[in-house]
Amino acid sequence: MAGAFALDGIRVIDFGQYIAGPMAAMLLADFGADVIRVDPPDGPRFKTSANATWNRGKRSIALNLKDQSDLETARQLIASADVVIENFRPGVMDRLGLGPAAMTEMNSRLVYCSLPGFASDDPRAGLPAWEGLLGAATGLFSSHASIKTDVPVYTAIPYASDFGALLAVTSITMALHAREFSGLGQAIEVPLFNATFNAFSGKVMKVHDAVEVDVASKWEHMRCKDGRWFMYLPNRFNKHLLALPEMAQWRDPALTPEQLLKPIAELFLTRTTSEWEDLCANVGLEGIASNPGVDWLHHPLAEATRIVADFDDPELGRFRGMDINLRLSKTPGAVRAPRARLDAHRAEILKELETRSAAPSGSTHAAGNHTDALHSALEGIKVLDLGIILASPSCGRTLAEFGANVVKIDSAHRNPVNWHNDVNRAKRSIVLDLKTQEGLDIFWRLLEDADVVLENFRKGVADKLGIGYEACRARRPGIIYCSVNAYGRIGPFADRPGREVLAQAIAGMSYRLGSEKPVLNPLNGNDYGTGLMTCYGIAMALLHRKRNGEGQFVDSALIYTATLLQTNMLQDFKGKQWNEPHGQECRGIGALYRCYQASDAWLFIAAKPEQLAHCSELADIAEKTGTDLEQALEQRFRSQSVENWVAALTRAGITTHRVIMKFMDHMDNPVVRAQGLSLTREHDELGLVTTAGPGIKLSRTPIKAGRPAPKPGSDAASILGDIGMAHELDRLVREKVVVVDGILPGGAS
Repeated sequence: MAGAFALDGIRVIDFGQYIAGPMAAMLLADFGADVIRVDPPDGPRFKTSANATWNRGKRSIALNLKDQSDLETARQLIASADVVIENFRPGVMDRLGLGPAAMTEMNSRLVYCSLPGFASDDPRAGLPAWEGLLGAATGLFSSHASIKTDVPVYTAIPYASDFGALLAVTSITMALHAREFSGLGQAIEVPLFNATFNAFSGKVMKVHDAVEVDVASKWEHMRCKDGRWFMYLPNRFNKHLLALPEMAQWRDPALTPEQLLKPIAELFLTRTTSEWEDLCANVGLEGIASNPGVDWLHHPLAEATRIVADFDDPELGRFRGMDINLRLSKTPGAVRAPRARLDAHRAEILKELETRSAAPSGSTHAAGNHTDALHSALEGIKVLDLGIILASPSCGRTLAEFGANVVKIDSAHRNPVNWHNDVNRAKRSIVLDLKTQEGLDIFWRLLEDADVVLENFRKGVADKLGIGYEACRARRPGIIYCSVNAYGRIGPFADRPGREVLAQAIAGMSYRLGSEKPVLNPLNGNDYGTGLMTCYGIAMALLHRKRNGEGQFVDSALIYTATLLQTNMLQDFKGKQWNEPHGQECRGIGALYRCYQASDAWLFIAAKPEQLAHCSELADIAEKTGTDLEQALEQRFRSQSVENWVAALTRAGITTHRVIMKFMDHMDNPVVRAQGLSLTREHDELGLVTTAGPGIKLSRTPIKAGRPAPKPGSDAASILGDIGMAHELDRLVREKVVVVDGILPGGAS
């Protein structure tokens, strides 16, 4: 029966500030965790309307951690907890006596998650992790490849914190699953710099002996009758446009695409964006209207899929914002309470501590009983990964990194396997024709001992193949079945084709990055973010199944993730000003938080006005303000190299970092390699291949990159051997049920 929460009985102490920590704790609270938020006496460090979203469903206590009495209360809270979340710089909690080593020793069941800006063993660990600084350090100010520019573009979307939060909740829930077997917690470190590599990992994939070919889809934006922009693929849709009666005079095959551009632009002005959306859907193609963020909050699709809702807040009053992201059939989430007023629950929390001296029981195993402890969080879990492109396969990759046995089942009818070397590492590979009866029979044999099925087909495709949720759970009642799509499984777009960039457009991301017209983001954040959210859902479902024996259906969608990635801005309330920085000309927020061009490259600074006077190279302009200061700094920074400016600004206590302009610029960096974020290894067929690595740390069940992606289909013998059919391989290949050669490991789609 639906209604229970996956994280019932889990107590979380949320010391998080700014974005990553509070967001992670919110995602845990949404699925039933008892989250106690600890703020300083003057409230959160980040004063933002987004706190109405990030701090919902939590209880509040204010503690001054420099006061011994309050520090002791914090220690008692941790002693009673299952999970701690903090996102201070490395060493801060240790100096307070509340660090992961001391606290996991005091409470052996504790899962302690740290979210620093940079890893504790990164030379930059002491840098304040401002979002802009992380954007500069990770390459997030790059432009889309279709825009030929080497100028940084500031983005208001906090990808570093967003992906830190997604990896944190995934890792925390995986650790809770492992605790069910050992009774022991562990320490987790998710550096935001490292986490961001999950947002663009495909952009740093490189086959060293191959010639780089630009195979990315070429999208176009057209203005429509309603004044909005419509995004579509000309090479697929133009023939349908030319078939319209009003385009009869332009059907001459001798006309070039350039000659057709003006009449097609004029054609788009004759219909609204919704009419063009319907026309695209009618011919089975992808096309979508680009929306500002405020319009997305009130969009019929957002309302129909229930990714947005109206809430009450003690500060904002009535507002509209993000609702529950993931959908779990047996253990659905819920926003159970609005943001609490500061310190509202002090009395009840202190009273609870008087009678609750030990961590709550959430396991049938006593601490210290290690007889069935796991070496990895998902040891013994088998996953059938039917995913294509990025979102679902990247989920499978992450499950494999956490130790699952992931069998990647690719279609014999899709060639190449896009993004293969990025998303299919650590898996075993078989290419199977599920449209044949014997191919289907092999799938059912593989399902017999499987725990998880992943797919991201369009709605109804899995059912037509005969491998939908109902069919799978009829044969395997405890199965956890995960479906990912673009627009959700309910609402008017449920059956429509979609992908990453379409979710960007409809949910406001590309409109935000654009100036005169929308611009695509340079990374695949919706795809990879949806993959991580799906992992989080699977981890919760596994935890629930361990306790209750039930499998369930996990529903995730690109538009849900696109909404989550923008929660720092997606609250609409009376008096809200939609004035966040945007556009291709944007370099930051004001004179002292932005990118500047030095003599050889770009740098980012995050400074307080009084700090300029302490920098001898800038002291003479320190009294300037506003545009005058910005212009003076632009001129001054051009006078020296980035290296010189970083040294001078650092001496003055000003936070700064070189702006990384291309994601690939990371991959030979010794620090990046030392963090395990850049992996260059020998591939079975392709020679040296470089990919991103996981880059996060779990002390008891470490995450591992696993082997490079195998040649597609190369594990058929071992996979068939698992089900006693290895001797049938040659026949299955002859009959084209199984394919072992000729499927290419493709790049970007």
